[in-house]
Amino acid sequence: MPRGHDEGLEALFGAFPALLERRATDRERERFERYADLLLLWNRTHNLTGLRTVASIGRGLFLDSLLFWPLLPRSPELKVVDIGAGSGIPGVPLYIVDPSIALTLVESRRKPVSFLHSLCRELELDSAVVCHGRAEDVGFQFPDLVGKFDVALSRAIGDWSSLVPSVMSYLKPGGLFISSGPPRGSKAVKAASHGDASWRHMRYEKLGISRTFRTIEKPS
Repeated sequence: MPRGHDEGLEALFGAFPALLERRATDRERERFERYADLLLLWNRTHNLTGLRTVASIGRGLFLDSLLFWPLLPRSPELKVVDIGAGSGIPGVPLYIVDPSIALTLVESRRKPVSFLHSLCRELELDSAVVCHGRAEDVGFQFPDLVGKFDVALSRAIGDWSSLVPSVMSYLKPGGLFISSGPPRGSKAVKAASHGDASWRHMRYEKLGISRTFRTIEKPS
């Protein structure tokens, strides 16, 4: 019996009005459905995610990515870099709902990079760029990316102290780094060390969920 994509991604599409103030378009539905298919297919041989169903991918990856949306600056052709992109989370779902974003995905591991290239082809994410390398090596490996971006995104950061200075090098003056809260027990980053840093506790009332984000603004 074929599984129903709409049923599997029901939680994701049902959250669109609360997060984006509109319903999902047919094109967005097609892209998210194909995205979930590709993740499940690649997971047969590569461990890209521990999630094993369309519904769990929709809630745990796609919807979780869109929770970043209210924190993004509202400007045309926003230049966004996703650091440690893995399977494209959170950058690709944000790009799907706003193709005007100029998205660059930076990932150090070969298998996720291969997946990202395949994903961009399959979903026709024509303007998305995939860079294979360590975020910390941006200065000499990706010199064209230095100081280029309005926003840097990351999810589930482990070692803040080593990554944050590297992330700052991607940003323009006044640019914003947004990450989901650090793992339990990790140390907070001192605002004085890396710019205007703060915790943002976001409550999504209509969805009945909340998230904590770390935001750091690069000094102008």
